Amino acid sequence: MSQIVLRFLVNVFVIYVASRFFRGIQLAAPAAALWAGLALTLVNLLVRPVLFLLTLPVNLLTLGLFTFVINAWMVLLASRLVDGFQITGFRPALLLVVIIHICNFFL
Repeated sequence: MSQIVLRFLVNVFVIYVASRFFRGIQLAAPAAALWAGLALTLVNLLVRPVLFLLTLPVNLLTLGLFTFVINAWMVLLASRLVDGFQITGFRPALLLVVIIHICNFFL
């Protein structure tokens, strides 16, 4: 349970900081980062495992790199669910995923 809370906090922090530095990631208000982090955490807990299993052959062929694409889709889905959190394309979503992955790696 504490791991989920830690990932939620990392998601909120990275979304907020990335929205300040990158044009493709936009927040209407700082509170939107909380909702976006919550949505991303829930999407990763509920939808990502199913999508990961469905795309397992592709993931094996790419030696796990397709996981970044799946995570970028999850970020795009979270941006659709939360008003005030907007990702303008696939590249900013992929960039956000890479930053989140690096922060989770160090924690």
